[in-house]
Amino acid sequence: MRVAVDDQRCRGHGVCTTLCPEVFQLNDDGYSEVQVPEVPAGLESAARQAIADCPEQAISES
Repeated sequence: MRVAVDDQRCRGHGVCTTLCPEVFQLNDDGYSEVQVPEVPAGLESAARQAIADCPEQAISES
């Protein structure tokens, strides 16, 4: 599973970094970035929850 953050939609709420910090981190500008090229199998559920809970719908699965 791969995920991507749309930097045009992200507003830096940090929901994804709270739910799945191993995959998402806020950059120096305060916006989310994906930290791994592929989500580890044990974190797929947390990553999907981050996708579902993103208030800006800025995260997609690819």
